Order: sequence, then C-alpha cells, then structure tokens
Amino acid sequence: MKTATVADLRNNFRRVSAWLENGGTVEIIKRGQIIAQLVPTKRGPSKRVKPDIMARLEEQWGARTFSADEVRAMRSAELEGEEG
Repeated sequence: MKTATVADLRNNFRRVSAWLENGGTVEIIKRGQIIAQLVPTKRGPSKRVKPDIMARLEEQWGARTFSADEVRAMRSAELEGEEG
C-alpha cells in the first residue's frame, strides 16, 4: 500500500492518481497520522474508443471524391437558407 501526504495530493496528484488507476490503495497522511484511505473503484478506468472517421466517411460516401465545382454548389445550397 502506498502512502501520500496532503501536500503530495496537492503538488503531485498525477502520481497519486496513477497509483489509483493501476489498482493500488493509497493512505493519506497528515502530520504523521493516517487520516484517509483512497481506494480505486471496482470498475477499471474507462477506455475511450476514438471514432474511426475514415470508416464513417467511406460508409457514407464510398470512394467518391468531389470536384471543386461540386463542393461550391453544395456550399451555396447550404448557405441559401441561412439568410436573416
């Protein structure tokens, strides 16, 4: 079990939170006395899955590429309804 002082929490929280994320328990010490115990949650850290943007584009548009004229036409069609 790791120990950290109140000053460690304030000044080195990244290190203390890394201990918790790796499943360790941390005792908090203030003036030589244990005042608390930090225990990690039962569930593990949530891993965010980054969206696969290229797969989404491929699904929606296929292998299609737009010419500059097509892009201009689509953009002007978008802007038509935005007046006032």
